[in-house]
Amino acid sequence: MPVSDIPILAMLRTRMAWHQERQRIHAENVANADTPNYKPRELAPLDFSHAVAASGPVTLARTDSMHLSAPGASGSQFAIQDHGRYQTRPAGNAVNLEDEMAKVAASQMDYQLVTTLYSRSLGLIKTALGK
Repeated sequence: MPVSDIPILAMLRTRMAWHQERQRIHAENVANADTPNYKPRELAPLDFSHAVAASGPVTLARTDSMHLSAPGASGSQFAIQDHGRYQTRPAGNAVNLEDEMAKVAASQMDYQLVTTLYSRSLGLIKTALGK
């Protein structure tokens, strides 16, 4: 059985990709902090309830494993969440740098946790195989 077929590892990889996309979204929010009429964006939280109930692993849909998404491309496989509850400055910009930096820090800590879980899971598999 290939490692990619283990559901928990597939979910951890999806979570890592979600955090990478979230960091990109927050970087765009910070970069557009002075852009008039810019509204900050946020990714919708991941929901793994369908993966837990399903018998197969979580996979991303790609036509070729060598395809990369271009930096700044809006084609994300994750849903964008729009609350519309931001305070807006007179120029129409609603980015709060303190909130964005707090989200970046929280996302970074979560990403480190997920990568640690992934590497330890692989370590357990290697131990079980006797390597």
